[in-house]
Amino acid sequence: MGPVDLRLDAGRCLVLRGPSGSGKSLLLRAMADLLPHRGRLLLDGRPCESLRAHEWRRRVAYLPAHSQWWFDRVGEHFADPDAVDVGALALAADIMDWDMARCSTGERQRLAILRLLANRPRVLLLDEPTASLDRDNTCRVEALIADYRAAEAAPVIWVSHDREQAKRIADQILVLEHGRLAAA
Repeated sequence: MGPVDLRLDAGRCLVLRGPSGSGKSLLLRAMADLLPHRGRLLLDGRPCESLRAHEWRRRVAYLPAHSQWWFDRVGEHFADPDAVDVGALALAADIMDWDMARCSTGERQRLAILRLLANRPRVLLLDEPTASLDRDNTCRVEALIADYRAAEAAPVIWVSHDREQAKRIADQILVLEHGRLAAA
């Protein structure tokens, strides 16, 4: 793949589209410094390698299409479960007390988004964050991310296969195909 040259200004949302297997997730993972790469990544002019890996990943946060859960209880996955606004994504008020096994796929996805935002990242890399959600919850996630973008001036790269969603949320749409980015 590549080379890829991309700049995203504060508060902007880039939707990345492309066929399955075109490298969208690999690109996001490389940008989050989760994969070896030969690229040069900058955040506010500061190179990725000037920060410890965990510092970069806290600032440049990647949400995979399928998040991992390590603990038995939902609240154990959050530094401050009481500070999480579960109502913003129409989750049960007592969900932090639930066993993870009780959560549906859609509930887990919405919790993963809240967990990501709880760390207050500077950049969001979202890999199909609404793929497993119904229309109402998709709209809630879109609104929450839009509010976060506005409040934090956070740039967002959002992978989506949904053309209508891309039109709703994007400031710019690019297609990744054959290892190259092109305007949609």
